Amino acid sequence: MGIINVTPDSFYDGGKNNSIETAIAQVRKHLEEGATVIDIGGYSSRPGADEVTEQEELNRTIPVIEAVLMAFPDTIISIDTFRSNVAKKAIEAGAGIINDISAGDLDDNMFSVVAEKQVPYIIMHMQGTPETMQKNPNYKNIIQEITYYFSEKINTLRKKGVNDIVIDPGFGFGKTLEHNYEILGKLNNLQVLNVPVVVGISRKSMIYKLLKINAKESLNGTIAANIIALRNGANILRVHDVKEALECIRLDNKNSM
Repeated sequence: MGIINVTPDSFYDGGKNNSIETAIAQVRKHLEEGATVIDIGGYSSRPGADEVTEQEELNRTIPVIEAVLMAFPDTIISIDTFRSNVAKKAIEAGAGIINDISAGDLDDNMFSVVAEKQVPYIIMHMQGTPETMQKNPNYKNIIQEITYYFSEKINTLRKKGVNDIVIDPGFGFGKTLEHNYEILGKLNNLQVLNVPVVVGISRKSMIYKLLKINAKESLNGTIAANIIALRNGANILRVHDVKEALECIRLDNKNSM
C-alpha cells in the first residue's frame, strides 16, 4: 500500500500532496514502483493533529480519488477514514477499500456502511482516540488484548455480512515503544484470527526514536522493521517508500521458497 496523505500536517509527508497535481505525481511514482493499493487519507491521525471537519475531509479526498482513477483507471484505492459518510462517498467515487483506524469505534454507522457497500475493510487497533492515545497507554498483556479486540470486531462484522476483513495492530496508536516492539516480535500470534494482517510502521517514531534520528532519516530502519514484520506473518505493508518495501517483499519471498 502506497500512502497518499492529502493533509497539511501528517507526520512525514504533510503538505507534500496537497494539490491534485502533486498527489497524482506521487501516485504515479507509487504505481511505477509496484504498489498494488493506493491509500488516500485526508485527516492526520498523529497525536496533536488539528481537528478536521467532515466536509474538509471530503474536499481533500474525493477530488483526488476521482483524479487518480481518471489518470490510472485500474488503480485499487483505499480510503483512510474513520467517518462512515466519508467512507461511503469515497466508495461511490471509486475507492474499493475502507481503512479505518478506529475499527468503527469513532462512528457507530461505519459497520453498516461497510456491510452495505460490501468492500474489504481494514480495522486497526487503537487504545483511546488520536488525541488521547499516547497519554500513558497501558496493557496487562498487549497481544492477548489486541487479539481479543479483533476477535470481537470480526465476529460482529461477520454477523453483518462483512467477509473481507483485514487487521492492523496499530503501531504507534496507543502504544509505548516497548509495546510496539513486542507486537512486532509476536506478530505471528495474530494468525490465529485467520485474516490478513497489514503493518504500517513506515518512518514512524518507534523507529526514529529508538535510533535517535528523525523521520526523514528513518528509511533504513523502516526497511529492517518491514523485513521483521514479513518474517512474522505480515501480508501487506503500508508504506511511504514503495520501491524499498517491494524489495523487502521480493527478498522475503525468495528466502521462503
